[in-house]
Amino acid sequence: MIAKTRKFLSGWVIPAAMACLAWQSQACAATSQPPAMAPFDQYTMPKATEIALARSAAPPAISAGAEVMVLGRSGYTTAVKGRNGFLCIVERSWAVASTDPNYWDPAVRGPICFNPVAARTFAPIYLMKTRLVLAGRSPAEILRTINSALDRKQLPALEPGAMCYMMSKRQEIGEPPSHWHPHLMFFVADGAAENWGADLHGSPVLSAPDPEERATIMMVLVNHWSDGTKL
Repeated sequence: MIAKTRKFLSGWVIPAAMACLAWQSQACAATSQPPAMAPFDQYTMPKATEIALARSAAPPAISAGAEVMVLGRSGYTTAVKGRNGFLCIVERSWAVASTDPNYWDPAVRGPICFNPVAARTFAPIYLMKTRLVLAGRSPAEILRTINSALDRKQLPALEPGAMCYMMSKRQEIGEPPSHWHPHLMFFVADGAAENWGADLHGSPVLSAPDPEERATIMMVLVNHWSDGTKL
């Protein structure tokens, strides 16, 4: 949901969320205009497959009670009603930054499960972005529209406590390694990295600025996938 930057850890590319989401790479630094969108059907999958993939973002104790949304021609719609306030979806390539050359990559599948706070105050940015994508708007037009909606408070302000799970073994993030490290992401106000001790030697917390969504992404790696299997 996600504008993002790139980080490196032991030679691996560390993703942020949304605009660079969980598939960030050197491409985040690119400024060339992305290629055109592929045919819509290349971004879709069977409904049951998408529901299962979305739920794989978080451990079953969380995702089993979450709302699940799936992609349709006009945007995301609810396929499974939730009971715990969490929201699981599979993000597509336009979750990355507006200048990223991978913006239209139809192979990208980013399972993500937002906690209740993030579902209310962060996920709406990506959901609006998706509707604009499917309406045929360009990346630059979408960015302007999102900025206007944030300025006019048509999109909710980020609330404290917003976070998400990205622990799916089946993620396809478009850049090697395709199945990247399972991790948690915390969405916080700009400039919060110092307060978190992020990016310091020995710190388990990584940070990435996300100016297109007016947040900073704090990321903590975990040592197992959502199904409980170890790395």
